[in-house]
Amino acid sequence: MTVSSHTSSDIGTQVVRLIFVLVAALGCGFMLTMLVSAEPLKAYAALLTGAWPDFGWNSAGQFTARRMTRLGSLLEDATTLTLLGLAVAIPFRAKQFSMGADGQLFLGTIAAAATSLIVGGPAIVVIPAACIAAMTSGFLWGLVPGVLKTRFGANEIVTTLMLNVIAVQFYRLAITFWLRDPSAGFITTPPLPDTSVLTSLLARTNVTGMVFVAILAAFAAWFLIKRTAVGYEITLVGENPKFAEQAGIPVKRAAALSMGLGGIFAGLAGFHMSNALLKALPVDLAPGLGFDGIVVALLARNNPLVIPIVAILYAYLRVGAQVMERSSDVTREMVLIIQAFIILFVIAERFGPALLTGWLRRRSAVRGGKAVQA
Repeated sequence: MTVSSHTSSDIGTQVVRLIFVLVAALGCGFMLTMLVSAEPLKAYAALLTGAWPDFGWNSAGQFTARRMTRLGSLLEDATTLTLLGLAVAIPFRAKQFSMGADGQLFLGTIAAAATSLIVGGPAIVVIPAACIAAMTSGFLWGLVPGVLKTRFGANEIVTTLMLNVIAVQFYRLAITFWLRDPSAGFITTPPLPDTSVLTSLLARTNVTGMVFVAILAAFAAWFLIKRTAVGYEITLVGENPKFAEQAGIPVKRAAALSMGLGGIFAGLAGFHMSNALLKALPVDLAPGLGFDGIVVALLARNNPLVIPIVAILYAYLRVGAQVMERSSDVTREMVLIIQAFIILFVIAERFGPALLTGWLRRRSAVRGGKAVQA
């Protein structure tokens, strides 16, 4: 079997598994919706079809497309979630449970905005500079907990959560005191220069070329993991660190580098937030989006090529939740319950076979002991 066919088969298997998990979670969510809604079918129809644009023909026989902003929201959200999923998946490959994508996102956002406001010149200069600043910030901020883990034994979950708080507060500090627009009626940065703002591909949306960048980023992450020496070291350290150490692989360096490399993708997501979506940063930007990247990475089983598919499905639910809230008596919190079911099914899928194997082993051991006594 060739490498390409093996990869296609693996992706196909994971997509089928993902669809099964989503259908099961949606089914459980529908049963709960029946308990709280007077019109559960209407609510779920809005959830499942809310992200679709409305295509048709007018009275003159011309083809029309309405509600394209919903499709735009889907693509915008999926782009961000893809990059955040990659930011989490790389450290997960080295068995580093990083929760720092949120802080890396905030620092990447403020770095891109500051660079865009300070650096002058044409778009060919400003946009790459802002992008590089965002990715560099994400890399360095991701490298910090990696070094703390490998050098001092600090738990990466604790350090990344603490660094998230620092990053969010630094973001607010920078906007409040250094980048604030004095002419605005609220705390925000000035609008980013036109030369630094990415061009929209769909009218009345913020869908930009970052959609294609996110797809290329997924292939770049896959290439990094599967086709480079660094990726091989990261994977081997995650699967068997003792064997990797005996084989001469710098285990600590690979573990720390995995967290830094993940930060690059989170920083790129920050550039997308700043220069494509917001175009002027408010001080009250809500944290927490980085944690959705953890769900995306878990559903994709850390496979970079599957992450964009998962991100689209996840964004589809989020957009549908907004439509459901506006058009039915069910709030968007129902989607949070569905997301919880998704996580539970993923966990059950991982731990179910292990528990069954352990039970069978204990049963065979008991039978063997009885046989010896007989």
